[in-house]
Amino acid sequence: MSRAPAMAGAAPSGAATASPRPQPGRASIEVNNKGLITISIMLATVMQVLDTTIANVALPSMQADLGASADTINWVLTSYIVAAAIMTPMTGWLADRIGRKRLFLVSVAGFVVASLACGLAWNLNSMVAFRLLQGVFGAAIVPLSQTFMLDINPPEKQGQAMALWGAGIMVGPIIGPTLGGWLTESFDWRWVFLINLPVGIAAFLGCLATLPEKATVRRYFDLIGFAFIALGVGSLQLMLDRGGEVDWFNSTEVWIELGLAITGFWVAIVHIATAQKPFLEPRMFRDRNFSTGLVLIFVIGVVLLASMALLPPMLSRIYGYPVITTGLVMAPRGVGTMFSMILVGRLVQIVDPRALIVTGLLLTSWSLYLMTGFSPDMSNRLIIESGIIQGIGLGLVFVPLSTVAFATIEPRLRADATALFSLVRNIGSSIGISVVSFLLTRNVQVNHVELSALIVPTAPEVQSMLPVAGRLPGGSALAVLDGMINVQALMISYLNNFLAMMWVTLAALPLVFLLRRPKRGGGPAAAAHMD
Repeated sequence: MSRAPAMAGAAPSGAATASPRPQPGRASIEVNNKGLITISIMLATVMQVLDTTIANVALPSMQADLGASADTINWVLTSYIVAAAIMTPMTGWLADRIGRKRLFLVSVAGFVVASLACGLAWNLNSMVAFRLLQGVFGAAIVPLSQTFMLDINPPEKQGQAMALWGAGIMVGPIIGPTLGGWLTESFDWRWVFLINLPVGIAAFLGCLATLPEKATVRRYFDLIGFAFIALGVGSLQLMLDRGGEVDWFNSTEVWIELGLAITGFWVAIVHIATAQKPFLEPRMFRDRNFSTGLVLIFVIGVVLLASMALLPPMLSRIYGYPVITTGLVMAPRGVGTMFSMILVGRLVQIVDPRALIVTGLLLTSWSLYLMTGFSPDMSNRLIIESGIIQGIGLGLVFVPLSTVAFATIEPRLRADATALFSLVRNIGSSIGISVVSFLLTRNVQVNHVELSALIVPTAPEVQSMLPVAGRLPGGSALAVLDGMINVQALMISYLNNFLAMMWVTLAALPLVFLLRRPKRGGGPAAAAHMD
């Protein structure tokens, strides 16, 4: 990757550090208004993260107003996800060419304007086009916000900075469906997008006034590398998002998308490894902490959003909870995450981050094990308790992982690294949601057949129903029995998914021991060496 000021011993123009050579993990921007910068960029971050889930519950209302079918309305979600995934790897290059502050301001302003357009959409085509723009402009917000949080904080404060940043990233998807349901029921589905206007305007003005400037870099644009990364990411996201609708590998479309994804990723990997000026700097992947962090954040993405995708429909279909009640039952999960992140932001400076990550993964596994004990006729106590434990566990993993993964990355590579970190987390989320949705549908059918085979006239359960069945009109008793079998088959399928996610979480534990801990101390030498 070619960068003009990358000469050893020459500081980039405009850099606010006196060190002639940037050290890994060292803050590269000196600021005095850190609090206002943090508030401003976190407003923008929460706004963008909320939009990944807030629109989901509004789809039925959109479908009626926009004249869409049950199949085509899903393009409202697909268009946003694919556009954001393709544009996320561009963050580092754009940040170097036009400046991080300018790119962030353009991204926030574009996202707000696209949100307004979504709120005013008049048909499905216009909505999909505006959602594409939302994804294009929103792609850089999360990685750049993480870059700024690392830049404006010295190494000894980066744990607390990542705690605050991570709280917005992880709590946003949890409250998104609840907020979206409340806005849709109380006002109109358009407010799901219009709510971004006051938040986005406040974030834009705050960032305009406070974000530090940083010199631009004349950086070569590797069109071939970007094109094949975009092909791989875009095809994979399309396959994951549409696979359930077109019956997965029974569909020609899925096979084509899979082939394009494999081709794109394979060519991109070979090109990055062999090109003189590749789109992504190969040196990032030689950093053991960063590479291991990518694998672990992939697992976190799978567990976090896959469980979030399972719980709301489970509470609705099995327990009959309305949207607002579902949000209240799931709110303690967000409280647990917030609590652990506030705590771990301080602990990460005095406790080995690897110990915190292991503890977090074990707590997450325990919560998933508790979730395998759910039953159709229980109270919501176990749901709340397991949610709190899972929230605490995920918080304990996310903050130290985000801190350690970037501890030895050179500041000039942070924009590329954070973009890749966000992309891998989002891909993990997409894969997790698609896999658990596929397994849920498949296992419901299998479980229904197996349970039905056990229903014979001599079974005690059937005998106990005979007095009641005799008073029901013809066929009603069979319908009641079939409904009971459906509920049990669905519940067993949910439990199987929770068990599978528990094993995925436990399988990630050995990876923690590949991480190396930065030595304590505020100096650059301490930041550059690892235990």
